[in-house]
Amino acid sequence: MAAIQRRGGSRRRASAEINVVPYIDVMLVLLVIFMVAAPIVSPAVVDLPTVANATPQQKTPPIVVTVHEDGALSARGQDSAGKAFDRKLDKAGLIAFVNQRQEENPDQPVVIAADRSVRYEAVLDVMSELKADGVKRVGLMVKSK
Repeated sequence: MAAIQRRGGSRRRASAEINVVPYIDVMLVLLVIFMVAAPIVSPAVVDLPTVANATPQQKTPPIVVTVHEDGALSARGQDSAGKAFDRKLDKAGLIAFVNQRQEENPDQPVVIAADRSVRYEAVLDVMSELKADGVKRVGLMVKSK
């Protein structure tokens, strides 16, 4: 509400001032309440439901394609029988080899590894060739710190 002031006569004029002191008091009280209540509230812990008949996901080892500094490619990994393989290939041979592995196991990922000295363009060329050929899961291998 606007306060009504009298100045030397019967003219009444409305004051356009707002008294903000009560608002400041309320804000300070709320600030104190939140400061006291914040350490008491513990972060929520999610209690996930359990399933008795859950089938574990098949964890197929990836095909690791290594790009060497001289441009040569090699592929290593494990086949479905558990035998390890390591083959030196060119680009066409790599595409054929990965297609053969994808026919046996379509969800098997392909991971590209390269040394720091290998040009980034060579790694991207291999990745784009695999993606263009229809390989769904292609990634880059990194070393954690």
